Amino acid sequence: MTPADLAQTVDTIAAVQQPDGMIPWFRGGHGDPWNHVEAAMALDAGGRRTEAEAAYRWLVATQRPDGAWHRYYRAGRVEEDILDANVTAYIATGAWHHHRLTGDTGFLEELWPVVDAAMGFALNLQTPRGEVIWARHADGTPWSFALLTASSSTLASLRGASAIATHLGHDRPRWRTAADRLARVIVAEPKAFLPKDRWSMDWYYPVLAGALTGDAARARLAAGYDRFVMDGLGVRCVADKDWVTAAETAECAMAHLAAGEVATARRLLDWVGHLRHDDGSWFTGMVHPQRHHFPAGERTTYSAAAITLAGAALAGAGPLVPLLVLGPAVRR
Repeated sequence: MTPADLAQTVDTIAAVQQPDGMIPWFRGGHGDPWNHVEAAMALDAGGRRTEAEAAYRWLVATQRPDGAWHRYYRAGRVEEDILDANVTAYIATGAWHHHRLTGDTGFLEELWPVVDAAMGFALNLQTPRGEVIWARHADGTPWSFALLTASSSTLASLRGASAIATHLGHDRPRWRTAADRLARVIVAEPKAFLPKDRWSMDWYYPVLAGALTGDAARARLAAGYDRFVMDGLGVRCVADKDWVTAAETAECAMAHLAAGEVATARRLLDWVGHLRHDDGSWFTGMVHPQRHHFPAGERTTYSAAAITLAGAALAGAGPLVPLLVLGPAVRR
């Protein structure tokens, strides 16, 4: 993918953004705060700073008093009222990414109260062992389990939030301690999480989020490679289906990049190019060997965003630290 290709892809994300700043999955569809932030990061990576800041201001306008956001929104209304800790915490990753690209401390200060409240909500779901319970019901009742992908993403957001706090001169030692505890349980206690190991995100996310680095990261990626990667096509969403998805392939490429495996990262992105539409948007996925797009005809802003962030990182145009980025525990 050339810089022109990536710019065209970013344009397709901006074209779907609503007047209120929200970025739905596709025109007329619902949106969620996690994928919305990912799309905002892609807008920033593509130089569309005004649109990215509008996206963050949508989050400012819709944050609940408890610091959370609901799981799904459509046309200005709540569509699904679950309060997901990982989705809520992700604004910290986006805010730090925006600052890394723009150097705008003033906008970071504008977002600080929102980030502070969001992290408070997420950390109130951390168990004494260290994992973060997935979500609360709208009435405040917590769910009974943690998810590895979601907790990994929350780890990345905690580290981003800690960087923001340090940069702005705020003292949040609890966040650093919480991140250390969460990283330990991700690495050492897999039974702390509800088993979802058929999903590729549970394979590469501990690497993408920085819980595993160096030789340990490369060993984990190698252990799952043959199970999740379809040679010449990309990364399966789930191990038992020959369904290759753009977002998972891009995320996995970034995990390999974070582990120092640049050639593998580049190869994965090259393979998944068959999911790119002529207008620069990206199909969600394709079932093989039938070569049917699934969901039929669906082209999503989160797929375009993941591809953009991976492409920018490989080109050296994006900050590597907020690679610690992608994916709610279950997208649909």
